[in-house]
Amino acid sequence: MSARQLQVDIGRGVLLKNPVMTASGTFGYGMEFDEFVDLNGLGGIVVKGLSLKPSRGNPPPRIVETPSGMLNAIGLENVGIDAFLSEKLPFLRNIATPVFANIYGRDIEEYAALASRIDTAEGVAGVEVNISCPNVKLGGIAFGADPDIAHQVVHAVRHHTQKHVMVKLSPNVTDIVEIALRVQDAGADSVSLINTITGMAVDAETGRPRLANITGGLSGPAIKPIALRMVWQVAQNVGIPVIGIGGIMTAQDALEFLIVGATAIQVGTANFVNPQAVSEILSGLAHYAMEKKLDNIREIIGSLVI
Repeated sequence: MSARQLQVDIGRGVLLKNPVMTASGTFGYGMEFDEFVDLNGLGGIVVKGLSLKPSRGNPPPRIVETPSGMLNAIGLENVGIDAFLSEKLPFLRNIATPVFANIYGRDIEEYAALASRIDTAEGVAGVEVNISCPNVKLGGIAFGADPDIAHQVVHAVRHHTQKHVMVKLSPNVTDIVEIALRVQDAGADSVSLINTITGMAVDAETGRPRLANITGGLSGPAIKPIALRMVWQVAQNVGIPVIGIGGIMTAQDALEFLIVGATAIQVGTANFVNPQAVSEILSGLAHYAMEKKLDNIREIIGSLVI
């Protein structure tokens, strides 16, 4: 089939060769999967979340398997923006796939500073703004939990970069559509959703939490129905592309997200289970498009029959 049959446009001149992207925090900085996956064949690579300074993250144990899912409390461990630009980005520049730098800060100024650094970085197509992080100036409330604060963060990022601005939305809110509309108004080019759902696991024998951090983010197939519902709701109300995330393990899962309105998808937890998951999902989408005789995969986006 023609490569053009899988192309999707996520805005601001960023054309993905196919809808399959990797989810931040599950694919390292790309090079870790180079021996398992044709990185040049992917739609997009979203690297591990980056902060201004390196972070060691939370103490172990910080990953726990749960029924149909996984809890993680990694704590956004990362090398920091300087090391990323000097040590990780040179490898990524040799890949013919759009790269997105996931960024997070403790306050709005840090988000702005990170956006400014990425704006001048050759080889990065855009930023994915993680607004699920706690705002240290407001007592730890997550930036993405308050529509006004979410708007302020994205507005600051937009002001400091001309590159694509994707905003990763948290499901741990009362109304995710309201948040999506506010970040769209602030200048987001796309939204990605959902981030993990807060959960916990307990060891009944010891009576202690299984995670040192007590709570963590639930991902994997267990959250797919919630993610699908939220993607569908947001896609019905915003005028920018939506990238679907949450429990995508197979091409069938990916197709469900496209049908409810996602322009592209991100594969996360599946990468831990099967390092070749993204390649297999991409092959499945190509087979589906050929079998259905689609001129372009875009024909099924938002095609949900109600």
